[in-house]
Amino acid sequence: MRRTVAILGFSAIVAACTLSFLVLPNGASRAAATASATFLIPASDGYGVADCLASGAECGQVIATAWCEAQGFVRAEAFGPSRPEDVTGTTPAHAEAPATARPIAITCGQ
Repeated sequence: MRRTVAILGFSAIVAACTLSFLVLPNGASRAAATASATFLIPASDGYGVADCLASGAECGQVIATAWCEAQGFVRAEAFGPSRPEDVTGTTPAHAEAPATARPIAITCGQ
């Protein structure tokens, strides 16, 4: 009797452990579900990121790629000053902000 109870208990523990692995996430990031995404970063973020990204300097690619990797993507596909349509399409053209105050757009991809 004791042996039967021990075998049933051990089998139940093994089955529970096996089932727990079925409900664990597979490690894929949330960003992997989308092929690409565009992020808007304020130009006045205080870190000087806009200086490299807006000018298209060599340091911009490094910063843009690091941003994308931090968001779960593989690489930066494009970066630079955002277009007014990126922020909102409802503001009239005369309300456009100066280029220095525009957010920076980074498009990340897989």
